[in-house]
Amino acid sequence: MKLVEVKGITFVEGGVCAAKGFKANGVQCGLAHKPLGEMAEANAAANNAIPAAKKKNDLALIVADKMCEAAAVYTTNKVKGAPILVTKEHIRDGKARAVIVNSVNANTCNPDGVEKAVKMCQLAAKSLGIDEKDVIVASTGVIGQVLPIEPIANAMDGLAEGLTYDGNKRALEAIMTTDTAEKEIAVQFELGGKTCTMGGMLKGSGMIHPNMATTLTFLTTDAAISSEMIQRALSDIVKVTLNRASVDGDTSTNDMVCIMASGDAGNKPVTNDDGDFEKFRHALYAIMMNLARMMARDGEGATKLIECAVKGADTDAVAEKVAKSIIGSSLIKAMIFGEDANAGRIFCALGYSDADFDISKVDIEMASDGGVIQLGKKGCVIEFSEELAARILKEEEIKILVSLGDGKGRAIAWGCDLTYDYVKINGDYRS
Repeated sequence: MKLVEVKGITFVEGGVCAAKGFKANGVQCGLAHKPLGEMAEANAAANNAIPAAKKKNDLALIVADKMCEAAAVYTTNKVKGAPILVTKEHIRDGKARAVIVNSVNANTCNPDGVEKAVKMCQLAAKSLGIDEKDVIVASTGVIGQVLPIEPIANAMDGLAEGLTYDGNKRALEAIMTTDTAEKEIAVQFELGGKTCTMGGMLKGSGMIHPNMATTLTFLTTDAAISSEMIQRALSDIVKVTLNRASVDGDTSTNDMVCIMASGDAGNKPVTNDDGDFEKFRHALYAIMMNLARMMARDGEGATKLIECAVKGADTDAVAEKVAKSIIGSSLIKAMIFGEDANAGRIFCALGYSDADFDISKVDIEMASDGGVIQLGKKGCVIEFSEELAARILKEEEIKILVSLGDGKGRAIAWGCDLTYDYVKINGDYRS
């Protein structure tokens, strides 16, 4: 999938290992099971992707050479996975050194969940020779099944011994569930005359909705910045990236985005809201915006990415409500899958959004590499070329462009189409 370029940002290779001082690894410890492989293959078939292997990596480790400043943002779901409870406690001091994460089993709604999450931290810490409270822990997969700790314990020493400065791909594979596409990115930018690097990887394909979105996202940077400023930047950027991506309207229990900053780039530490902080936020946006797009495009069973851009609103908040309403509409998602330019469905989604606007000022267009077409003007559906509309909708990336009037508020949100394969993938997720 083509990356969206951001001014002043250079894309580089390496994912979470691109920044100085970070190693990673991923192994197959024995958590993966047949249904996971079948789901991944079904999603791969829907997206014309290469089927996932039956036995994939399911345990990952990311480790910094030294103590890092750290921050995280979590799901808004009231039911939270045990790893989130443990991680919140561990990074309360704004410090972290490592991330341990497993797929297949979410370790959620289990009586021994916290105990198992703590044990994962202890096992990682022992193999690395660090304090267990400096370990971030995360899990993803089936909710409500007891997490077996023995496979993780047996694999931990080998996982740690296999850490390398180019192990990002092995780690990335380990966090994927029904994902069919790798989601990683790295960028370089300047702070105080020093070249800084930031990298990230994300898993997320289903159970995704704008309440942090369903994702495990791990970010690393060699920029020197305080944990307080990282937290501020992360909390802000999540709102305009991952919180604007939706696949199916479900918000997961295990969502987490965390970032570790080593300071190895040697820039003057960012400790207040100055020009360097804005540059850091800019780089973080470039990473997370592109990851959000990748996640939406790889929605379970999806064949198309939907981007809704809203302008002319009284405020950004109004524009955001409209954009989210449109990309979250099941009827619009099905419409895009069927390549049917039904403008009435877009007006409908506008109407039930919790946003104030004057319908008589609303214009709607649809665009892709196949062209641009106007579907609505001043609140009414207008005649348009069905031939041009069909050509536009055959593309893999579809844009819905909405103008609410002459205000300055604007927002972008991302979603995907709704296909037959979404039901197929989720109909037997557990069994």
